[in-house]
Amino acid sequence: MRFRTVVLIIFVLLVAGFVALNIDEFTRISVLSLGFVTVQVSLGLVMLLLLMVVTVIFLGSTMVMQSANLLETRKYSRELNTQRELADKAETSRFSELRQYLETTALAEKEREVVANQVWAEHLASLNKSLMTRMDQSDNTVAAHLGQLEDRFDRPPLLRN
Repeated sequence: MRFRTVVLIIFVLLVAGFVALNIDEFTRISVLSLGFVTVQVSLGLVMLLLLMVVTVIFLGSTMVMQSANLLETRKYSRELNTQRELADKAETSRFSELRQYLETTALAEKEREVVANQVWAEHLASLNKSLMTRMDQSDNTVAAHLGQLEDRFDRPPLLRN
């Protein structure tokens, strides 16, 4: 139980004990003036009745305030859940956009890699072709020099001058 509820219950029990101990004084009849009329009634019972009415009004107003607070809390809870769902959807949307962006970037990178590989392959092919051409030229040059040397060795020594 809450502290206020415990204090209220203790207060009601104390008042009930006080009334029980002094019941003779509470029930003694006296003349009371209500302003325009006089009445013979027990002053203690009237005061006790007024205390009970005030207590019931207090408890009723407390229950109304708690009900209003509970309804407002539920309303805020629903709004909070709605906002949370919107935030989750926005986050999901951002993740989807990020995934799409990353996939597009990865695809573009693959295309650039393929183009770069083709360029390198063509460059290597042209280098290989020029290397083969130079090797053929070198072979031809070496063969020509070897042919000249063979001619020199094959000729008789008199014609060598």
